[in-house]
Amino acid sequence: MQNTKQIPEPSKWEPKKYEYSKSSYAEIFKVLQSLRKDEFFCDIKLETDDGTIIYGHKVVLASACQYFYAMFTNFEEKNQDLVVMRQLDSSALQLLVDFMYSGEILVTEKNVQVLLPASNLLQFQEVKDACCDFLQAQLCPTNCIGINMLADLHSCTELLTSSELYIHQHFSEVVEGVEFLSLSSEQLVKFISSDEIKVPSEEKVFECVIQWVKHDLGSRKCILPQLMGHVRLPLTSKNYILKNVIKEPLLNDCLTCKDYVIEALHFHLLNNSDELIPFTQISRIKPRKDSGFHKVIFVVGGIGSTANSSTEWYDPKINRWQIGPKMITPRRGVGLAVVKNNSVFAVGGFHYNSLHCSVDLLDLSSESPCWKPTVDMSVERGLLGVGVINNCVYAVGGFDGESCLNSVEVFDCVTQKWRMVSSMSTRRSSVGIGVLNNLLYAVGGYDSEQRLNCVECYHPSLDKWTPVAKMSVCRSAVGVGVLDGVVYAVGGYDGSKVHSSVEAYRPSTGDWTYIADMHLCRQNAGVVAFDGLLYVVGGSDGTSTLDSVEFYNPDTNTWTMVTASMNTARTFLGAVAINKPQHFKT
Repeated sequence: MQNTKQIPEPSKWEPKKYEYSKSSYAEIFKVLQSLRKDEFFCDIKLETDDGTIIYGHKVVLASACQYFYAMFTNFEEKNQDLVVMRQLDSSALQLLVDFMYSGEILVTEKNVQVLLPASNLLQFQEVKDACCDFLQAQLCPTNCIGINMLADLHSCTELLTSSELYIHQHFSEVVEGVEFLSLSSEQLVKFISSDEIKVPSEEKVFECVIQWVKHDLGSRKCILPQLMGHVRLPLTSKNYILKNVIKEPLLNDCLTCKDYVIEALHFHLLNNSDELIPFTQISRIKPRKDSGFHKVIFVVGGIGSTANSSTEWYDPKINRWQIGPKMITPRRGVGLAVVKNNSVFAVGGFHYNSLHCSVDLLDLSSESPCWKPTVDMSVERGLLGVGVINNCVYAVGGFDGESCLNSVEVFDCVTQKWRMVSSMSTRRSSVGIGVLNNLLYAVGGYDSEQRLNCVECYHPSLDKWTPVAKMSVCRSAVGVGVLDGVVYAVGGYDGSKVHSSVEAYRPSTGDWTYIADMHLCRQNAGVVAFDGLLYVVGGSDGTSTLDSVEFYNPDTNTWTMVTASMNTARTFLGAVAINKPQHFKT
């Protein structure tokens, strides 16, 4: 019987393969490391300056490090079995050679100071990066200057940037350390001339400069004039200059430094007006970007269980209200204004049946902030509006006990006198005041007969009031805030109901438009604009005095309730944004 099974021809068979890959070279590296330690097959010896000899295999070193690859292929060392490694710490070189054989290295506080220079010299980027990562994690106020110098010396770009940023952000703590005193004059100038350093006040910069100079007075005294040129003395308080700066002996012996002190006092005398300081000196009156100050809400007086003479302030960063200095004069329906970022004026108001023409002043820069009386207004005013233009305080309208007022007076901080200016076209008490583009907007109010929706605008240079478009509804006891070029009229009372509605006025369009309503109806509330938000504080809903706060975000057209309420419910209060107080007791 014939066999029909077909057998393929050998020429048509597919060639078969079996590929094997070793999963790890760890065993090979262990053998190589063992051979090196036993000095088997070693064809290169590396000698450091201290006479230490490290054995190795050229092929291993060349395969693991470009520095050695170039040495053993292109230079005379390729034919040598002993190479002297200058300027290399023997322990660092030993660690790096071990790394080439094992792929492992341990960076510690003890070895990083020698390992970073060695890895940089031998172009061992991955070890250099490991050292930088280690130093980055160790940054603190006591070592950041040393790390910054190390990064600069060995071209560690990222570490240099991050350490400089750390120094800027922790400058107040850094200057307390020993490393700070070892800075070169060039390095010190670099830091104190920066807009980026974070300090609670410019006083700290002045103090650290004096401290640095006195550490090595003989060689550093000559550098003081240069350093003082970067201290922004005009930004320190007048009291600090008189109490501390003028009495510093080092400045009294230096004519240039005296000029800087005179410049700062001149700046305070002229109301901190930028226009009065020559352009070449602008750097000394420019606030640093992160001066350590952030804005907080400061509220004063009002009607409430304990509101008349009490104050409190809200820090949005910690979402907490804290008690401020008690007023010497109880005030409700008070006008509140901030001048020169450190002087708070409480203007007019009333207490029970007594109306005030008095004005009290709180100096926020004082080491013991307390309210003190200052120059009285010409007219008793409660339920007035207050605005500040060019460091002049305007008291607008209000009620004198008999009638609503259209008169306006202004306090000049230079002459320390009040003077009358042109009256409004309309009598207004419970009026809202906003300042935009150095113009004063008087919004709504009450004229003894009706609640108002009319608005007028005062031009200081012309001493003239002109009408502005009317609001959609009448609003007395209205809160007014100015944010990003927009005037907001918030809440208020129309004679029959308290509003939760809000209108916005843009000079570019010349009309009022509605935005989103508040969560609550409010009249006689405080309105404060800062950090891109519009805060509304307290007030009354027509039935109850409120302790709640909410803020408006113009980017989302939404209102959000603040979870932290005031310590005291308040209406007829005054509210402003101030720099976070340094000396308030918390």
